[in-house]
Amino acid sequence: MPQTPFSRQLFVNLPVADLDRTVDFFASLGFSFNPQFTDDNAACMVVSDRIQVMLLARPFFAGFTKKPVADARAATEVLLALSCETRDEVDALVAKAVAAGAATPIEPKDHGFMYQHGFEDPDGHQWEVFWMDEAAMTAAPPAP
Repeated sequence: MPQTPFSRQLFVNLPVADLDRTVDFFASLGFSFNPQFTDDNAACMVVSDRIQVMLLARPFFAGFTKKPVADARAATEVLLALSCETRDEVDALVAKAVAAGAATPIEPKDHGFMYQHGFEDPDGHQWEVFWMDEAAMTAAPPAP
């Protein structure tokens, strides 16, 4: 794989119906927000030092595309996979999300080398939360 000359950042942009409600939801899960990129139209949720999620009010989001804005409650446009350090952290994060009003569209899955669960945020975006034992993964056969 070619080496990248610099460490890239990733900004995932998601449309939201009620920005304040969505910020409150993710703050209750322990995420922080970068005030430099937060205003009445957008909130920059910090996932890590290189990954941010831009939560954009639907009309503001629509200004960045000529296509219709998908309703994540009606169709899946993306699955957001978020790693955790332990299985317990997966369960704790999903429990916090449910306590804050999230739905759980899938049951937890234990693949031995990987454990996953997930939740739907208030706008229907599906977050796949997982822990993976990379050492065990190299010994596991590929999934079908």
